Amino acid sequence: MDYRSSMESSETLRNKCAACYRQFNKMEHLVEHMKISYHSGHEPTCGVCKKHCRSFESLREHLIGPLPKQECKNIFSLRGCRFCMTILESPNARRIHQERCQFSSVNSGLTTRMAALGLRDKAMIDYTSSRSPRVVALSCKMVGGGSDGSLDLCARVCITDESDNVVFHTYVKPSMAVASYRYETTGIRPENLRDAMPLKQVQRKIQEFLCNGEPMWKIRPRGGKARILVGHGLDHDLDCLQLEYPSSMIRDTAKYPPLMKTSKLSNSLKYLTQAYLGYDVHFGIQDPYEDCVATMRLYTRMRYQKHKIEAYPLAADAQNRSNQVAWRQSEVERMSPDDMLSISRSDYYCWCLDSLA
Repeated sequence: MDYRSSMESSETLRNKCAACYRQFNKMEHLVEHMKISYHSGHEPTCGVCKKHCRSFESLREHLIGPLPKQECKNIFSLRGCRFCMTILESPNARRIHQERCQFSSVNSGLTTRMAALGLRDKAMIDYTSSRSPRVVALSCKMVGGGSDGSLDLCARVCITDESDNVVFHTYVKPSMAVASYRYETTGIRPENLRDAMPLKQVQRKIQEFLCNGEPMWKIRPRGGKARILVGHGLDHDLDCLQLEYPSSMIRDTAKYPPLMKTSKLSNSLKYLTQAYLGYDVHFGIQDPYEDCVATMRLYTRMRYQKHKIEAYPLAADAQNRSNQVAWRQSEVERMSPDDMLSISRSDYYCWCLDSLA
């Protein structure tokens, strides 16, 4: 290799992103990339080559997709957990870890029959302050309203805690006539709603439980009494319940960037449960309890990931050097790619931060 080729190769390496390994012809192009990529230690990372991926779906493609990195694929096939994507020390360690990492399914057939008999209804929220849960999962099932039955009306709601205990479960009497009970998927019959709890009463109970004595305007993610709310597609559930809750307290598995598709669209709860928990949901009649358990398990798996602790982990934090104003071209261009990565911060709230609250 001649001197000029050697210099060009060295310059290309200097212009290589330390997170996603993209290469740029000029340093200013790398700087612009770092400004908009928001790479951080909270991104899913390959346990072999340490490449940062925007989502676990992207990491999965990197390891076992149609065009994987061959070296990483070979190691992952021997020592990688297919649920949490962790690389273990040996094939035997992987076998033991993967058995623990895979969850067993909820007995939806049994729970559905229990619910139909009213055996799992829990219309009172009776948690005492000494054992009151900090994090709860919520799921609703909808029947159809309107002339063609296409309008979603909440007819059943379930709330569980982190130990899969039912905190609140009841049928809900919609505020308008039901045109379709959608029995094939909801398992709801007219008699279930005849003496059900009115929607307004359900709203009040859930709102009081979630706020836990705090005024809505005072609720904050850390240090308060209000509860973190977990679910899948919570915007829709809360809309059908006609409830408002601060976005800072919501953990939605449909909108969490590491759990989304590479196209930045939402994955279904069925897919997420199968891919990251190792069992199937949504066969036949769907139970909101089953959804609560699945979303809480996904949340817990994301929450207990081990990431580097940072005083100000978000790009939006005013104190962060990685705010757009701080990315002064002349100053940053003198940094190495590793130094740029060290001051870069995430553009989303990583759920691991809930463990620090």
